[in-house]
Parts: sequence; structure tokens; C-alpha cells
Amino acid sequence: MRIFLFLSLPLLLFSAKPNLLLLKVYKNQDLTGWVMSEKLDGVRAYWDGKQLLSRGGKIIHAPKWFSKDFPPFEVDGELWTHRKDFENISSIVRDKTPTKAWHQISYNIFEVPHAQGNLFTRLAKVKPYESQRLKIIPQIPIVSQEAMLAHLHSVESKGAEGLVVRDPLAPYINKRTAKALKVKSFLDDECKVVGYTKGRGKFLGMMGALKCELSCGVSFKIGSGFTKKERQNPPAIGSLVTFKYKEFTKYKKPRFPIFLRVRKER
Repeated sequence: MRIFLFLSLPLLLFSAKPNLLLLKVYKNQDLTGWVMSEKLDGVRAYWDGKQLLSRGGKIIHAPKWFSKDFPPFEVDGELWTHRKDFENISSIVRDKTPTKAWHQISYNIFEVPHAQGNLFTRLAKVKPYESQRLKIIPQIPIVSQEAMLAHLHSVESKGAEGLVVRDPLAPYINKRTAKALKVKSFLDDECKVVGYTKGRGKFLGMMGALKCELSCGVSFKIGSGFTKKERQNPPAIGSLVTFKYKEFTKYKKPRFPIFLRVRKER
């Protein structure tokens, strides 16, 4: 009996990892005729018709009242509150015992996996289920490259992460595709924490910078983007962190790296 319970436990915590739409990076191509939406900096969530799952297949323990009116078919979106609130969102969503804090969360839909038709047809399926908790992310037509970049700078100035641009006529694609791109003024990547430097001046007694290593083996430091609390309790050695940067130097190091967050397993 003990063996049976031990082997059954993962089944309560995991489901099959879903194959979902993933974004490629915008490379200055002309996207007139496509659509754009704000890239929400929340937690990706896939509704399989019965439960919410992370991109990695982990069950998200949402309260029953939160999802009771969700559609009986698949939808894909972002669990979100507002801009610059990722750590709070992550803390709420990853709690195995859901709390009243879920009242802050909304589920913002950008896709209907495996549905037929173009993007607008697929999203129209969700329209009857819209509520304060479940929302369809507005898709804005791109009338020109200049208009897209102006919108990008507008949302970034308000704290947004960037834009998602998509070919609205493309069918649903359950993998990384050039038909859906992320657009940001800054690039982002992940690196492994390998050490720290000591803080000086106002950071005396705290971390000064993270010593990091890219997957290609290049080492560099991240010294900005941290709160006081993060400098007092920096990311653990061996953990993965996400950072943004402007470009690579000739030595393949990221230029102007800025810490964003510790990468949470999904």
C-alpha cells in the first residue's frame, strides 16, 4: 500500500506536458497586416478543459471558484495582475493551497489550442466565457512598422515587458514559430549564478553583483536591477536568473545586463 501511494503522488502533481505555441524573436521584418498585443509578464497557464497546467505540465492549484465558468475546451493564456508584479503573481499561483490572493488574478487568453480557423475565429470561441476572471487579450492590427514601434515604446514606458506580434491568418501551431514573435527594446536571456562580488558604498555588507555564466560558457557580471532585499538575499549559486541586455560585445558578453528575476521551474 505504501508503494502504491508513493508511486501515485506524481500523478496528482503533474499532467502530460502540453505542446504549445512558442515565440521567436522579432528581427526588424515588416509586419504590416499582422496584429500586436502587450506581452504580459505573468505566469503562462494552459487550461485543458478541466484544470490549469503550467507550460511544464505542473498542475496549478487554482481555487474552484476561479475556474468554475471556464470553457470546456482548451485555452492558453497568462495568469496576471498588473505590470511589474511578477513575483507577487508567481507567489500566488505556485501556492499548492490557494488563498484569497487569487482574487487579484485574471486569466488572459491569447490562443485556443488545436481550434480551427484563423486567430480571430479561434478567439471568438472564448467570447461567451469572458468575465472579470477570464479575458481575451486585445489584438491590435499593425498598420505600419512605425505604428508598431510607437506602440512598443508607449507600453514599455508604462512598465510593460514588450509586445507579441502574430500573423492572424496562420492556423494554430503548437511549437516555436516565426508566425508569432516577441518584440522588445531590450533582449533577454538566462544565465547560471556562479558567485558574487561584495557591495561597496551604499551596498556595503550586501551583494554588489552576480557572477554569471551563459550556456555557451561566457562569464560576466550583473550589477543592476536588484532591490535592497535581493541584494541582502541574492539568488543562490547554481540557480538560473533571467536578465535583459542591449546587445553583445565583441567578446560575446551581454552589454548593459540588468537583473529581472530568478527563473522559476514551469
